[in-house]
Amino acid sequence: MTTSIRINQSAAGATAQLRAAFERRGGVTVMTEKYQTAPVKIAKTFPLGSSLGAIVMDVSPGLLDGDRYELEWKCGPGSRLFVTNQSFTKVHPAGPQGGASMKQTFVLEADAVIEHMPEPVMLYKDAEFVSETEVHLASGAVWMQADVWCPGRTLRGERFQYTRFDSRLAVWYGDERIGSQRQLIEPAVQVIAAPGCFADATHIGSLLVYGDRIGAAELAAAREALQLVPHRSGYGLTFGASLTYRHGLAVMAAGTAAWPLQEALREAWRAVRLSLLGEEPVMLVRA
Repeated sequence: MTTSIRINQSAAGATAQLRAAFERRGGVTVMTEKYQTAPVKIAKTFPLGSSLGAIVMDVSPGLLDGDRYELEWKCGPGSRLFVTNQSFTKVHPAGPQGGASMKQTFVLEADAVIEHMPEPVMLYKDAEFVSETEVHLASGAVWMQADVWCPGRTLRGERFQYTRFDSRLAVWYGDERIGSQRQLIEPAVQVIAAPGCFADATHIGSLLVYGDRIGAAELAAAREALQLVPHRSGYGLTFGASLTYRHGLAVMAAGTAAWPLQEALREAWRAVRLSLLGEEPVMLVRA
């Protein structure tokens, strides 16, 4: 294992890289390679059920103007990885560098499983943020990701005061592109409160699951779990689940706070995981 840490912070922002590889050895998943540059790093890894857990730490105040983060995760055959971070990802106001960006790449070999469950993203007033995710799946591999996006610091009156949010997703199964998604939100030039857009909602979330094991049983499990989510009066929680074009499942949710969305997506994730992997998740409790 090799580790390198360096600082590349200037007026143009930070260029941060994190690359990690994992293999299944002796019946458990181990990290076999790691390269990271400040301000991001893997804070720790630990056994988490049949998976290896990894917590990503950002030692900066958040994503500042000009910051460019690139993270790459590679899982060898049969390995299992659970990735999360320590707290909300905070995106600060943009400036002359055009805001911040984050690109994450996930490469899964045969029968590998990656579960990426980060804390919500908070888009501050005047923020500009590009979030790009690329997934490469081999036969039998499963990738899961849950996201919640906040419109700003709502307790401070920030609601859709950010400048631009651009989210992009590409999923590949072998040489075939099986998933593609693009969401571009520019509150100043869009009618955010229109029916069919956000309407009365302020927060949005999604659970995406891709792999050639996905089918009607996983969709039924997700829908059943969502129907059992407690009614959260006053948070305007709405959600739905459907299969994607090929080898995928999407759960979408909207409401007026982050935690009810996290709760609903967590229940759907638990149900889908049980259907796919035959086991309940071991819940991570943060101190």
